[in-house]
Amino acid sequence: MLDKLVGLAMLVAATVVFLYYTIWTLLMPFVDSDHPLQNFFPPRVWAIRIPVMLVLVGCAVVGSFLSVVMIRSNRKKAAKALAQAQAQAQQQGSKKKA
Repeated sequence: MLDKLVGLAMLVAATVVFLYYTIWTLLMPFVDSDHPLQNFFPPRVWAIRIPVMLVLVGCAVVGSFLSVVMIRSNRKKAAKALAQAQAQAQQQGSKKKA
């Protein structure tokens, strides 16, 4: 039940943000600049800056995640290769003794 409530809250939040941004970018340019409705919205230059900043932050987060995953994967491969090399060295050492 909690997951449905969280999903509904996320849907409502996304809808509100979408409607606010749509009204801000598509309808407010046609409203007079001295109209009281303009007080509810920031300057239009932020309509471009905010999404650009969000995209940059999102790309940085995704890139960081991918780099951490790749580093961990390479560490596992290196540890596995080292273990195999040590096992082969032990086998060769035991063959020489016999």
